[in-house]
This record gives sequence, structure tokens and C-alpha cells, in this order.
Amino acid sequence: MEDVDLDGGGGSGRKYRPVLDSDRAVLEMSSMDPGSSSAASSSQPFRDQPPPNLRKINVGNGATEASNAKEGNNSPSQPQPNGSHQESKLELFGFDSLVNILGLKSMTSEQAVQPSSPREGEDISITVGEPKPAAPKLGTMMGVFIPCIQSILGIIYYIRFSWIVGMAGIGESFLLVALCGLCTFLTSISLSAIATNGAMKGGGPYYLIGRALGPEVGVSIGICFFLGNAVAGALYVLGAVETFLKAVPKAGIFRETVSHVNGTAVTPIEAPSSHDLQIYGIVVTILLCFIVFGGVKMINRVAPAFLVPVLFSVICIFLGMFVAKKDKPSEGFTGLSWETIKDNWSSDYQKTNDAGIPETDGHVSWNFNSLVGLFFPAVTGIMAGSNRSASLKDTQQSIPIGTLSATLITTSLYFISVLFFGAVATREKLLTDRLLTATVAWPFPSLIKIGIILSTLGAALQSLTGAPRLLAAIANDDILPILRYFKVADGSEPYAATLFTAILCGVCVIIGNLDLITPTITMFFLLCYTGVNLSCFLLDLLDAPSWRPRWKFHHWFLSLVGALLCIVIMFLISWSFTVVALALASLIYKYVGLKGKAGDWGDGFKSAYFQLALRSLRSLGENQVHPKNWYPIPLVFCRPWGQLPENVPCHPKLADFANCMKKKGRGMSIFVSILDGDYHECAEDAKTACKQLSTYINYKNCEGVAEIVVAPNMSEGFRGIVQTMGLGNLKPNIVVMRYPEIWRRENLTEIPKTFVGIINDCIVANKAVVIVKGLDEWPNEYQKQYGTIDLYWIVRDGGLMLLLSQLLLTKDSFESCKIQVFCIAEEDADAEVLKADVRKFLYDLRMQAEVFVIPISSQENGGSPQDESHDAFKGAQQRIDDYLNKMKAAAKKDGTPLMADGKRAVVNEQQVEKFLFTTLKLNSIMLRYSRMAAVVLVSLPPPPLNHPAYFYMEYMDMLLENIPRILIVRGYRRDVVTLFT
Repeated sequence: MEDVDLDGGGGSGRKYRPVLDSDRAVLEMSSMDPGSSSAASSSQPFRDQPPPNLRKINVGNGATEASNAKEGNNSPSQPQPNGSHQESKLELFGFDSLVNILGLKSMTSEQAVQPSSPREGEDISITVGEPKPAAPKLGTMMGVFIPCIQSILGIIYYIRFSWIVGMAGIGESFLLVALCGLCTFLTSISLSAIATNGAMKGGGPYYLIGRALGPEVGVSIGICFFLGNAVAGALYVLGAVETFLKAVPKAGIFRETVSHVNGTAVTPIEAPSSHDLQIYGIVVTILLCFIVFGGVKMINRVAPAFLVPVLFSVICIFLGMFVAKKDKPSEGFTGLSWETIKDNWSSDYQKTNDAGIPETDGHVSWNFNSLVGLFFPAVTGIMAGSNRSASLKDTQQSIPIGTLSATLITTSLYFISVLFFGAVATREKLLTDRLLTATVAWPFPSLIKIGIILSTLGAALQSLTGAPRLLAAIANDDILPILRYFKVADGSEPYAATLFTAILCGVCVIIGNLDLITPTITMFFLLCYTGVNLSCFLLDLLDAPSWRPRWKFHHWFLSLVGALLCIVIMFLISWSFTVVALALASLIYKYVGLKGKAGDWGDGFKSAYFQLALRSLRSLGENQVHPKNWYPIPLVFCRPWGQLPENVPCHPKLADFANCMKKKGRGMSIFVSILDGDYHECAEDAKTACKQLSTYINYKNCEGVAEIVVAPNMSEGFRGIVQTMGLGNLKPNIVVMRYPEIWRRENLTEIPKTFVGIINDCIVANKAVVIVKGLDEWPNEYQKQYGTIDLYWIVRDGGLMLLLSQLLLTKDSFESCKIQVFCIAEEDADAEVLKADVRKFLYDLRMQAEVFVIPISSQENGGSPQDESHDAFKGAQQRIDDYLNKMKAAAKKDGTPLMADGKRAVVNEQQVEKFLFTTLKLNSIMLRYSRMAAVVLVSLPPPPLNHPAYFYMEYMDMLLENIPRILIVRGYRRDVVTLFT
């Protein structure tokens, strides 16, 4: 092969050789693991050590090619067009070659390698050895058009359509055909758009709806569509039996004769008995089941033969209507007459018996709505082409053309037939001769009856063949465990599903009344059509980047009209049947949601959620959320100050506390943890840890997401988290973490610096802070708490402490508690005025709480709580003095200013003493009033500027001394509660 000059300028340009799959680099790259990186692969060249998992399968033209592939084409006699320079360029990418990824055949005619990483939930069969010969593919005519024609043009047209024209009249029959035809036409457009948006697997409309609307909707509508097909088999069986009994009256075991129509004596009319329909129907169903069990190949051989009688019968029917007056002048046929059209134009709804013969005291009433339910099965069958998608040469061309052509041709035939039937016979003849198509046919009426029977039995065979495969396709997706008995291997016959379908069909045959079965079929098919239209509507409206159907003549408005039209037709037919069908689909949907296995098929709802989230995020803008719409979005810091049980990524009680911060479970929590190390080295470990954390928070029933950040240390990691986590107004607004009670016990000198740094980062980032002490004793949802929730309100925090107390009351564990608010005031404050103001404030906030005002100087003269904490106070003083002396000694030795935590420290010893004494007084107050409280909330003092972190930890320990369960809260520069509606 000649080189190609890239520069096009002659010999000085760079040369390019096409990449062949026989090149050594391609062969070596195709054996790489999908997750391997280029850095790992470059550490050991492939030419020195082939990958151990390399396996070559002989699917080519003999042993020579296999041996060359096995040796990596290292033989000197094997040409390497690209040379070593091209090989190194290929190795640089570190992924599978295009030949391996796309399944392309090589330029040396070797067998294409199957993709190594199929999508989750989809099976890919890999054939070892010689590939099996592919089954012959069908084109548009045999694969889509003819099956649709056979399914659409069936029993309703032959034995019910003329009766419908007589009952509804020509005018309303036109409206009836237009309504039903428009519904199927719009559905065909939606089906064409979805079917041309990618490759299709087995399952027909179930596959399309499931992949567009999700497994729950797909399975619920798919099962209803299966029931519709199974019941349709009973419809076709009963139609064939009724036609047979009409053609051979003597074959009836039970005979019914009607001699009066609407009280008027007429020539006796023999109608098939319902018992005869049941007996013969069961026999025919059993015979058909034996044929179906024989295999689909037998049915496919005779299927085209069923179309010939149908076409021949239609031609004979129209020929007979042209010669009807001359051929049958005294049997109610007037020939094509304008007078007959005028007489039959309006409707004449009458009561009939079960056989459809008009009777004055008949118990079956008819109207336009009931005729819609009776006629609609005559326009179904548009899914027959999509059901055969696996056998089509080109689904994206055959399904739109074949389906729409069949829909338009049959709808046009119905329009013409309405006019011709209404013009050729009297209304009485139309209503009493249920087999008028065979009566009017010319020149061979008997052959027409045979053709009707054969075409109807063919449609029944198609239903009994397609319904089990639809059920097997649903079972093979392994969504519903209850359907596991119907699963079949690829290429196997679904015998269990066929037996179940036969039993269901037999039950419907026993009903024996064609006019009662057809509304049931109509509901199931309309549900399926609604699903197809809604699928196209959703996909068209969202217009995701993956939505690129080849069929361009579609619009979301047409799909929406089609879906609404399907629902309107359902209620027109029967609101009771509609409610039952929707209830059945809803129950299946709920059952799939509860018992079904989770599956992500990239459905439209996920895309809708994504689009809705984006639009909601944009609509929130960047302005601050109004206090009425403020929700806590806690950032739960999972990095523990201590050890956790094995395989537990977060403290269990921290997850329980996160749930306590949400009202009725509404809101989102972000659980984050920091993994120390280098990102390039720890990326895979971070993914594993994130998956583990996500699984754990789901186990704890926390609504939230998990994030793992890799950073050199905890401080750097948290600083990055607090700056970047979240989007717009959906950024976390509260940082929740555990108090490091072990910092002195474990002698962890880094904890004070890290802890104080985290608090300072939150203050700078304007995040609220909630620190939990006594997390091990925090109650779960089953541990009932009694007593009080005490709030020590020291500084203005925007109402966050008050709001947290109200959220705690909404939980079962704290619902029996009462709130007490302790206002810490200066010595010269007017306690009564402050108490009244706080009570009024709480009343306006719709919060019930008892208010106490405590001047802080009231505890200076001693008392038992202060004495109890006195030893801790003396110990803290001594430790601070020792630490300060060490700082001074180190500064004197190094000749530098006082240094703490890697920066200069300014220590005012009197201020340190004041801070420590203030925390002692607050601790004494809390111990006096809240010793038996269920939980205590206190304001978090900010770390003093330029004080060592060690000092701050001593302040905090003094503040929290001997209090088992406490929340330290710091708000941020905004209100989270409001007084106004």
C-alpha cells in the first residue's frame, strides 16, 4: 500500500500509512484491559512481555492467521506497514483499537472482534469458531407492510363493519373511522421517530417504551400489551368460529333462530349460539396451540398464504357491490344508490340481543361510544412490524415506511367501504346480515367465507405467537422476579409463556361474546399507543443530544395530541373499563417499583429530571433565598476524629443526625470525606470509597449524595470542599461535624490546628456550623426521648438555633420534648423587658417555648455547678500556662517572635484568662439548668484572632465539660426564619 503525502507538496511532506488491524500495535492494544492507563502500559513495553490475559480465537481463514495473531505478528516475514514509529504513537493512547471497539472488519478480511465491554444489562454473545450463518433478513414489504396489513385488516372488517355502518349511519361511521384512524396514524408517526433513533432489540413496543420511559412504565404497559395480544387471539378465534357456523349452519350443536326484528316478523334468521362459539372456540384454540408449540418456522412458511385470501376477498366484495342490484335484487340490496346513501346517512341506534340482532326488548344498548370500542380493534396491528425488528434488514427505513403505508391504505379502505356499504344495502339488511361481506361478494361467496376463516386463523396464530415472545422479552430483562419462570435462552421457544398465553386465550374464548371482548382489547392497545406517544412526546420535548431520529416528520405536539386522543377514546368507550385498565397498569407500575430490580436504561424521565434540575437551578439565580424558602443543605463531614468499625465509612449516628435536620425527609445532604494522598495515585481508591459511602447512606435512608476528595491533608481538602461544593443556590449552607473529644486523650497534636482551621474556613466561606458532642449517645429514630431541648441563645445567629430545635421536634425520637430558651444577658440588662421581647419574637415565629433570662454575672459568687467545674478550670489554666511557656522558650531559643500553628501568635494573658473564665461561667449555667435535658444547643464562639489553636480547644473543652449531649451552633450572616407570611 502506498504512503499518502499529508502536506501534498511532494517528498518533503510527512507520510501517512492507514492503520491496519494486522499491525502489531493494534493487536497488542486490543488485548489491553479497558481500565488500563497509558502510564501503566508504558512502564513495560508490549514487545518485551505480552499481556498475560491475551487470548486469540481462531475465527479467520485458517491456522496461519491464528498463529500469527497468537505470536503478536512478530515473524520477520510478516510485513508491518506502519513501522515502529507508528506503533509507538498507537500505544500512547492506551485504549482498544477502533477495530475492536466498533466491531469493524479488518482490511485483511479477519473476523471482527466483539466489543469487550457491553452496556450493563445487555447481553452480547461471542461465537468461538466458525460463525453461524445469519438468518435471512426481511425487507419493508415482507417484514413490515404485509404483517401490518394482515393484523389490521381482520375479523372486524368482515363480520362487523357493515353492521356498524347500519347502526351508526354513514355520517357517524365516517367520524368513527376518522377518529380511530387519526389515533393510529399519530401513533405510527411517534413509533417511526422512536424506532429510527437507534438499534432495536426484541420486545417491540415494550422495548421502545421501556427505554424511553423507564423500566417501571415499560413493564406495566408491556404486560398490558401482552394481555391485549392474548385476548386478541380469542377475538380472532371466535371470529373464525362464528364465520364457520354462518357458512355451515348444520355444524351448530345449539341453534338459535330469530323470527322477529323490533317486533316485526321477518324471515327466520339463524344466529350462532354462544355455546357453539365456546365449544368450537376451545377446540380451535387447542389446535392452534399445537401449531404454535411446533415452532415459529412452521407459521412463517404459511403466513404469506393467509394474505392471498384477504386480498382476493376484498376484491370480490367490491366487485359484488357493483353488481349487487342485478345479482341479488330481492335480498335487501339496492345497488349503489344515492337514495340508499340518504336513507343510511343518519344513525339509528337500537337495542339488540347478544348476537347483535335488533330487538325492542334487547338488553344490549348501543351508542357512538360503544361502537368506538367495537371498531377500534380493526385499526390495531400497527406494531406488527416493530415486533419483527430483529428480522429486518433496515429497521430505520422499513418500520416508518411499512407502518405508515399500511395505516394509510387500510384507513382509506375503511373510508371507501363506509360509503359503499351504506350505498349498497338497506339498513335492515346491514343490521341483520352479520356476514354481509360474504353475501355481497361476487362471484364466489363461499370462497370468501373460506378466506375470512383463513385470514382470521392466521391473525390468531400471529397473536398466539407474538404474545408469548413479548412476555418472554419482559421476563428476560429480569425486572420482575415473579416472571422468572417465563425466561428463555436466546433462540429458544418460550414454551412456558406459550402455555400461559393459551390458558388466558381459552378463558376469553369461554366468555364466548365477541362484543364483550373487543372493549377489553381496545383498552390494552390504547394503553400501549398512549405509552408510545408519550415516549415520543417526552423525548421530542427534552431534545437530548442522543435524540436524533432519522424519521424527521415528527413533532412533540403531534405526539401529545396522539396521547390525549388515546385517553379520550378510552373514556369514550367505557369509563369503567378505562379505570380498570389504568388501575391494573398502576398496580403493575407500583409492584415493579417495590419488587423490581433497579435498572438504568437511560430513559426519558432521567433526562427530564436533569433538564428540570438545570432549569430550577437557573431559576433560583444567584440571589439569596428568601427565609421562607430556606432549606438546610448540610455538608456532613465524615472524616472521623477517632476509629470507626470496619467497612463503615461514616459514623452511624452522624447519618441519624443529618436526618434530624430535615423536615419530613425533605432536603439534601452532602456526605464528604477526605482521602489523604496524591490524586493520580488514589483516584481509584477514591471511587471505591465514594461507592461505599453512597451505599452506606442509602442503607441509613439518608437522602443525599456522597463525595470523596483526594488532598494532601485534611485542611487543604476541606478548604477546597467548602469553596467549590454545590452549584448556585444549591450549595451546602451548614457544615456538620463531630467534636474531636479524643484530641487530648490520644495526644493528637494536629487536631487543634485542623479543627480551628475548619471553623475559620466556614466563617470565611459564610457557612453555618453545627458541631455535635456526644455523638455516640445520639438517639436513633426508635429511641424515644423525654425532657427538654434547651437553647442557650448568646449571640444573634439568624434564628438557626431556633429552627434546629423545631426540626428536632418533628422527629419521633424528640416529639415528646419541650423547648426552653435561655437568654444570656449582660449584668445591666433589663431582664423582664428582654424576656417579653423574646416571647413576642417566638410567638410571631409560631414557636412554643419557655423563656428564661440569665444575667451572666449572677453566677460569679459560687455554687455547686461552678465548684463541680473548678477542677477542670484549674487544669485548663495549668495546661495553658505550660503550653505558653513552651512557646516562649522555643521563641527565645530560635530568636523569633511567638509562633503557634506555623504562624505568629499574639497572646494577651489577661484576655486568655478572661476567655477561659467566661466559658467556665457558661458551663456552670448549663450544668445548673440543663443537667436532665435531652439535648442542649449553645452558640459557638469564634476562634480568637491570633490565639493558638490549642488555647481554643481548651476554651471549648471548658465550655462543654460534663455535658453529655450538646450541639454547638454558629449561624451565618443571614436570617433563616421570618416573622411574616
